[in-house]
Amino acid sequence: MYGHYEYAAWGRQRPVARAKAVPQWIRPSVLALLTAVLAWPSFGAEGVTADASAAAAVLERFIVSEGEAGAWPVETIEIQASLPTLKETGRLRAIRRLLPVGRLDYKVLEIAGDANVKNQVIVRYISADEKATELAGSSVAPTSANYRIHYAGSVWLGNRLTYAFRMIPRKKREGLINGAFWLDSETGMAVRESGYLAKRSSVFVRRINLTRENELHNGAIAERVTHLSVEARLIGRAQLIIVERPTSDESAVEGAAEGGQ
Repeated sequence: MYGHYEYAAWGRQRPVARAKAVPQWIRPSVLALLTAVLAWPSFGAEGVTADASAAAAVLERFIVSEGEAGAWPVETIEIQASLPTLKETGRLRAIRRLLPVGRLDYKVLEIAGDANVKNQVIVRYISADEKATELAGSSVAPTSANYRIHYAGSVWLGNRLTYAFRMIPRKKREGLINGAFWLDSETGMAVRESGYLAKRSSVFVRRINLTRENELHNGAIAERVTHLSVEARLIGRAQLIIVERPTSDESAVEGAAEGGQ
C-alpha cells in the first residue's frame, strides 16, 4: 500500500535498498474495496476540544513507537479483491509471518476466484507487501523530517476520544501519504488513517487511495481493516479489502481452513 505496487500491467518500479522492516502502520499489510473516503471528521459541538497540548503528547508517543504496536510476528490475513469493470472477483486467506531478518512469509490457506484478480491483483499485492519490507522505516515514518503535521482537533470515533492530524509530505517520495490520521487519546495508537499516495508508482496509475481502521482491545490492536482503491489507466479500478488479525496458534487456523470453516 505504501510505496510498492507491482501490478504487471501498470509499469515497473525502481529497486530499493534493503533495510529494516517497515512499521505496520505504513505497510500494505492497508495496499474497497470501496473508494477510500478522504473526509475529515466534522468538528462540531459533539466532538471538539482545544486540548492541543494533550494532542501533542499523544503524537509524540505515537512517533516514538513508530506505529509498531500492530507489527504482529504471526497473523491471519484475508483479502477480498475485485476488478469492477471486468466484473471479476477473488479472495485469499493466508497466514503471514514476520521473519527475524525482516522479511515476510506467506502460507496460503485458500485462494479462489477469477484468474485476472488472483494473478494481477492478489498475487501482486502479496509481492508488493513482501518488497515493502525493504523500504527503510525512517524514510516514511510520520516524523517532522518527512511530513508537515498539523493538529486538526479532537473527535469521538465511537466511544473513543481521538486526536486528528493532517499530514502533508514534504516531498513527493515513494511511500509517503497525503491525508490524515486519528490517534487514540489513551494509548496513542492510530485508530484510523486515510489518504492517497503522494507519488504514483507508474504512469499507468492515476491514483491510489486508502483507508485503514484499527480495532483496539485492552490497549492493543485486535484487528486491522484496510480499504484500497487503485485507479489504473488500462484495467480501470482495482479494489481490495484486507483484514488482518494477530494469532499465536497457526495449527488452529490451518485446521479451520481444512475443515471448511
